[in-house]
Amino acid sequence: MPGRLEDKVLLITGATGIAAATAELAAAEGARLFVASIDEGECRALAARIEGACGYHAGDLRAASTAEAAVAKCVERYGRLDALYNVAGISGRQYGDGPLDECTEEGWDVTLASNVRTMFLVCRAALRRMLGQPAAASGVRGTILNMASVLAFSPEPDHFAAHAYAASKGAILALSRSMASYYAPRGIRVNAIAPGLVRTPMSARAQSDGEILERMKTRQPLCQGLIEPEEIARASVFLLSEESRSITGDVLVVDAGWSVS
Repeated sequence: MPGRLEDKVLLITGATGIAAATAELAAAEGARLFVASIDEGECRALAARIEGACGYHAGDLRAASTAEAAVAKCVERYGRLDALYNVAGISGRQYGDGPLDECTEEGWDVTLASNVRTMFLVCRAALRRMLGQPAAASGVRGTILNMASVLAFSPEPDHFAAHAYAASKGAILALSRSMASYYAPRGIRVNAIAPGLVRTPMSARAQSDGEILERMKTRQPLCQGLIEPEEIARASVFLLSEESRSITGDVLVVDAGWSVS
């Protein structure tokens, strides 16, 4: 039985955590994969785990040349680009992100550049390719899924007062909805996914903090703790597949109850 992403060419930014979990599930669903991330070792390790061939391009996606090269190499390898999943991003705490009165300029600039500028550059390069290629039988020319966060609209002031990060994820929601409106008549879908606290390398600080883990028992009551990357991957594959072909401009919240607790 064909997978939900059978023969679809999928470019994923990021090579660990949610990106890795989604890549492995997408491959099992028949996707032809290409990964772009800053760490070549992580790219190589993920590509080696993927069943079948998986291309990759390593480089800093904050640079337009890197974003364009990743898309170009993906298209060169497979002939087209059906879907883009923008996962790559950072927590800016190590650069000075925090409550706004304490946030450093470096913390603000690095966080916005890593989370929003990268997405702008990769989306721009991908859209230029998608617009020039024929639509699939479904009428869809391309699909884009952008990584947001529950913190864009549901703050947690005691433990996650990282205001540059929240601002970056709010910008991603606005960008995604604006893109969806403009590109829908051109056969391109754009959605966002907003996870709660997920067990990934980026959440290492939270995972080692007993107070935060205790708080998550009530903040994310459906899982009594952290969400697993595979749970986000399953939701992501749905939004990247033809099963969601009539969905655009939406935000899928996968937060185990965070935003309603």
